[in-house]
This record gives sequence, C-alpha cells and structure tokens, in this order.
Amino acid sequence: MEQNILAISGKPGLYRLLSRGRNTLVVESVDAAKKRHSVGVRDRITSINDISIYTDDEDVPLLTVFKNMFEKEGGKAVAVDAKKASKDELAEYLGSVLPNFDRDRVYPNDMKKIILWYNILVENGYTDFELPKEDEEPAEETAAPEA
Repeated sequence: MEQNILAISGKPGLYRLLSRGRNTLVVESVDAAKKRHSVGVRDRITSINDISIYTDDEDVPLLTVFKNMFEKEGGKAVAVDAKKASKDELAEYLGSVLPNFDRDRVYPNDMKKIILWYNILVENGYTDFELPKEDEEPAEETAAPEA
C-alpha cells in the first residue's frame, strides 16, 4: 500500500500519515470524517504494512488477507456485520479468505478489526493491497563453464 496507513492503539479506525514533527505525527482519519489528530511518541502506532496474522504455518501479512478479501468480495465491502456477528461467523468468514489461520491465537476481536478495517479502506478508495517492495538483491549469476 503506497499510502502509509496507521493503526493507533486506543483510537478506533485507521489513519493516514500526513506529516512528521519532532516528537509528533500529524494523521488524518481514513473514514469520511477526515479528522486530523496529532499523536505523540507515547502512543503505540503501527503501520498496517507491518501487521501480520497468525497461521498454522508462518504469519501472513495483513495486506495479503485484505487482497484475498478484495478478490472474494469483488472489490466491495464485506457483507458480514462485524459488530453483530458471532465468533463462529467471524471465524467462518476469515477461514474463507485465509483457510489456515490459527484459530487459537486469532481472537474474535482481531477478526472484527480485520473486517472493519478492510471495510473502512474499501469504502474510502484505498484498494491497493500490494505489499511494499523491499530492495531486492539481484540473483547471483552463475557463469557457464568454459569449453
């Protein structure tokens, strides 16, 4: 995701980074309200690019889960009402987009957040769920033996 979208502990929803100050960040809510906030160094701030979901194998980046949801829903918001859905309904939906998620370590509140955050992003036009490209080192070329 090109935009730096952040989750801030203790604040609902997602935020877009606008600027950095000496000890603060200026963020804007991703939802329709577009409220701006200043967050300090004591707030726990996490980029959604750095969040991953526990699976039975290795952790899967949240953006990969969002991409799977985007493909499953055809680019639309999830129809499951995360606030009213039961634990089983949430697990069933998440299992449909990430079949091997760890059912012991991914809690119902986490599943709700995943659905709510996905809906916020899609409803506000953030649909590029590609992982940021890391600096890739070129593969070593092996020289053919001389005849």
